[in-house]
Amino acid sequence: MFRPIRQLPLLCVALAACHASGAPVAAPEPSVRPGVNERFLAPDLDVEQFVETFEGESREIAARRPDLVAALDLEPGMSVADIGAGTGLFSGDFAAAVGPTGRVLAVEISPGFLTHLRTRFAGRQEITVVEGGERSVELEAGSVDLAWVCDTYHHFEFPRSTLASLHTAIAPGGRLVLVDFERIPGLTRQWLLDHVRAGKAVFRAEVEAAGFRFVAELEDLGLEENYFLVFERP
Repeated sequence: MFRPIRQLPLLCVALAACHASGAPVAAPEPSVRPGVNERFLAPDLDVEQFVETFEGESREIAARRPDLVAALDLEPGMSVADIGAGTGLFSGDFAAAVGPTGRVLAVEISPGFLTHLRTRFAGRQEITVVEGGERSVELEAGSVDLAWVCDTYHHFEFPRSTLASLHTAIAPGGRLVLVDFERIPGLTRQWLLDHVRAGKAVFRAEVEAAGFRFVAELEDLGLEENYFLVFERP
């Protein structure tokens, strides 16, 4: 799904050096949900179908979009990373908030969505479309003031690696905002129980383990199926 690592000769040399020195070689992080992004990586992805699904008023985060964007307190000149930008539901709003002196980095792994984003935001100088990797958001160190991860974290197939790349990309004092689905047996819809691998407590613990400090959960945004967590990069 994400771009494969092509520097195999250098990787082999590094591994050989570690082996020769007796230093332990960390095993690659295993996938927490193999195939979770398979349909988005398909060459025949029906992007227009997802525009309707992702941006329709029946989707809670689409319906509450003005309130969610306002809760971020974005300011002109800020750099915002829209992680898993999808069809671009939030990217345009972020660009309007940060203005011509700011920038929005719309990060995606889906070839179909990447093409759609480049077309949708052609000519928008403040929006840069970035092709992410399966283990990395592929952003420069310290380049982000706020990373927005909305209904996307449960699609991180390698969350520890991806969070490490986010920790590097977010400048000290910057924020990571995580919006995802509640997963409460007996209350949550069965489809979500099957689709989302873990609940809020697990996801929060994973983000904190990656070096982020939990700041707050905003509970006054009219969300019922989703939660809104704010973290800071120390």
